[in-house]
Amino acid sequence: MSGKEDEISIAPSRASTDSGHPEFPQSNPNPPATLSRTTSVNPDAVIVDRRNRRGLFARLSLIPEVENPYHYTQKTKWLITIIIAFCGMAGPMGSAIVMPVLQEIAQHFGASNTIANMSVAVYMLAMGIFPLWWSSFSETTGRRTIYIVSFALFVLFAILSAVSTNIAMLVVVRTFSGGAAASVQAVGGGTVADIWEVKERGKAMGLFYLGPLCGPLFAPIIGGGLGAGLGWRSTQWFLVVYGAITLILIVFALPETLRSKRLTTTPAQPALPSDEKAAQSELARTSTRQSIQQKSKSYLQHLHRLFIEPLTVLAWMRYPPVALTVYYASITFGALYFLNISIQATFSAPPYAFSTAILGLLYIPGSLGYLLASIFGGRWIDHIMHREAKRAGRFDEKGKLIFLPEDRMRENAWIAAVMWPTALIWYGWSAGHGVFWLCPMIANFFFGVGSMLIFSVATTMLTEFMPKRASAGIAINNFVRNFFSFTGAVVAEILIHALGNGWIMTILGVWSLASGAVVIVLMKRKGQVWRQKMVADLGM
Repeated sequence: MSGKEDEISIAPSRASTDSGHPEFPQSNPNPPATLSRTTSVNPDAVIVDRRNRRGLFARLSLIPEVENPYHYTQKTKWLITIIIAFCGMAGPMGSAIVMPVLQEIAQHFGASNTIANMSVAVYMLAMGIFPLWWSSFSETTGRRTIYIVSFALFVLFAILSAVSTNIAMLVVVRTFSGGAAASVQAVGGGTVADIWEVKERGKAMGLFYLGPLCGPLFAPIIGGGLGAGLGWRSTQWFLVVYGAITLILIVFALPETLRSKRLTTTPAQPALPSDEKAAQSELARTSTRQSIQQKSKSYLQHLHRLFIEPLTVLAWMRYPPVALTVYYASITFGALYFLNISIQATFSAPPYAFSTAILGLLYIPGSLGYLLASIFGGRWIDHIMHREAKRAGRFDEKGKLIFLPEDRMRENAWIAAVMWPTALIWYGWSAGHGVFWLCPMIANFFFGVGSMLIFSVATTMLTEFMPKRASAGIAINNFVRNFFSFTGAVVAEILIHALGNGWIMTILGVWSLASGAVVIVLMKRKGQVWRQKMVADLGM
């Protein structure tokens, strides 16, 4: 594979000039009669007949499926992205909504605070493991089916969480609840990559990622208010309602976006003479032993597909571009959960001793940072991509800019790599010494800005490292980062009590600062060469 073949270039949204996916028809000489009445697609789009649309309950979708998802109108693309972002809030919301009521849960079931924290920790672990399967299945069964199945399960397990009779039941069903909601963490990035071209993908990915990161903004506020007034079970009933709303949105407003290989109808086979039919019939007969062997082989293939194949994507971690990007995003995410546990543990105790409702409000500053960075960070990254491509003079034969994933990690990454570790250290010492609450909360705001910039860069780069398996790249990222967050949720309170907020946040901050510098320098110097080798090895 040549160097140019693995470069990511712009493909315009019009079908007549779409060079990014030549396997799709460039125009439709006989557009369907309903096209003139459809405002969700561009005029050149080829709408899939309702009978042939893919996914569960596909006929119920009010937005039609098209053969090339790039051909949706801008408004439709933004609507789909907003729906995916809304769905993406469910998983992190399920984790963060119990933060203000963890002590109440521990008291209700007579458990220790560490055991109560496990309801958060294993939830995050499930959100890391399950996407490996959701991502793998979505590449064959499609995005829509995965969304519908996973959110139906999310609603079911949220109900079981709300009626749990002991702490063990709560931990177990919340594990499955987190695993179900995690489908969007992997498949959502694939959906965004399905419909948005590279030149616009940064701002779209920023909006999508705003959903999962708004969970920590709204969930603790909701959890604190509901917990103070109605008890901790009300937080789980809220998730039931939220999950039901997302399921309705998916069924009626989310078409299948995975690019279909079924674009042309296979020509009918010519009729065979009767003697040839008889010969083929004879050849088709197999012995009983052969039949059993074929069935056994089929069963083994299905088992391999179900249990082994989803794990094979983890082998992509052997490639430095994936490993470095995932590692840095993961330590950032792990630090986020250290911080979340610290807020609950520190501000519920003297000298602050805040109530459950006030604890929920303390998560707002960090999430406001996520919001700001999401709105402006994606546009900033897209601007950097254009600037770097022009500066390097990278144009294809048609004069269009050629973008490289490594271009996303420039001054934006350096600013973020310094900002969030510094803010973490700032928070640790101010909260650890009981400084007026506004001081550590300002630090949390800057932590939110810096960490969101890293999340957005890492997620977008991973979809572009593996353009044919975008959701797989996100699944790997989710697996590793949620393992870090699981570890953080389990040990955070123990380490804070042992070392204090100041020292533990300093250790995390210094390590993260050094890691960020190493990752950015290596990706700038060797990222393109490493990526080209990876693309050649994987045939992507």
